[in-house]
Amino acid sequence: MSREPILPDPAAFLVRLFKTAVAAADPMICIPRALGPKPEGRVVVVGAGKASARMAEAVESVWGPCEGLVITRYGYGRPTKGIEIVEAAHPVPDQAGVTATRRMLELLAGLGAQDTVIALISGGGSALLCAPAGDITLAEKQAVNAMLLASGASIDRMNVLRKHLSAVKGGQLAAAAYPAQLRALLISDVPGDDPAFIASGPTVGDATRAEEALSIAQRFGLELPASVLAVLHGTTGVVPPQDPRLSRARTEVIAAPAQSLKAAADLARQQGMEVRILGEALEGEARELAAAHARLALEIAAKEARSCPLLLLSGGECTVTQRGAAAEAKGGPNAEYVLAACQTLAGAPRIWALACDTDGVDGSDEVAGAWIGPETAGLAHRLGLSASEALEQHDSHGFFARLGQQVVPGPTLTNVNDFRAILIL
Repeated sequence: MSREPILPDPAAFLVRLFKTAVAAADPMICIPRALGPKPEGRVVVVGAGKASARMAEAVESVWGPCEGLVITRYGYGRPTKGIEIVEAAHPVPDQAGVTATRRMLELLAGLGAQDTVIALISGGGSALLCAPAGDITLAEKQAVNAMLLASGASIDRMNVLRKHLSAVKGGQLAAAAYPAQLRALLISDVPGDDPAFIASGPTVGDATRAEEALSIAQRFGLELPASVLAVLHGTTGVVPPQDPRLSRARTEVIAAPAQSLKAAADLARQQGMEVRILGEALEGEARELAAAHARLALEIAAKEARSCPLLLLSGGECTVTQRGAAAEAKGGPNAEYVLAACQTLAGAPRIWALACDTDGVDGSDEVAGAWIGPETAGLAHRLGLSASEALEQHDSHGFFARLGQQVVPGPTLTNVNDFRAILIL
């Protein structure tokens, strides 16, 4: 008879799995593997995203000092030798991002066919690569972005609208670099790893039209300013896939959620566990997905005779539709997933769960996510906390902060979306 491996601290093991998943997507590993020799002639490195500064650092670790400009989130900068790192706001853009994006476009202007552009793109680039189209002001762009984040729209729907309100997304960065040869290296944070949706596809053509972006805004009840409506009722700068300006652009995904889930699964199997991957590109409301996964775990625990622990892994990107949340409430889709799982599990024995964003930021807070175990429900009760009330207020970060069950790794310098794990002992 096989014996369960000793696991004195299941929560710590789940955090270890999360860190393993993050490490698998470290740009210092995946960039050198993908980069190849440095091209002849002038090479300009540009980029945007939460992982972009680390990606730039990785490029220079192989090629030495390079010319260029990369935009990342505040606190995510890295020491580079030649590439300038600019920090800006995320998830709601600020003036630093706008100014840096304009400078980036100026840096690309005038490049020739003999020149090469390396574009380093990762999740978060939609907010950091900010150049409002038409007469849209930064304040108006910020307001629309905030409405999108609270709307419950999926990331692909958000990005369609973002592209048509931008002068840099939807292939426009690649068009600005033409006729130079452009090679885009992407770290995926979107379900399905479609380059058109990673950071709103600045190097990839897009076949959507402004009318579709307008219909998305209407579907989610966004109250758009007159300047935004004027752009969407006209012809936006989004570049069609067959545009000649994209003929010298090549885009490749060098790190994705599937690789990180595999790394975590490999570690769990080394510990004698059975692993089931529920999906690497799951979407939907965080609380609904959590309830479904928690019910599955309860069913497995009740019906399956197990000789070893079972780990359920999943990735993707959940959403949170805010309905009447208190102004001071804080939370993100990962912590809300864990909170909803806590409600469904209700202190069930032998089941632990964790959900964290691999970029280290769940929502807009410097918290990656949270974990729960069989004792969580009882501890919450003793502290006078209600999972149901916290869910109603979307205050998952506040709930888990009181319990001391948050996961706060700091900037991870990469981003391959959400990591979720349920452990059944």
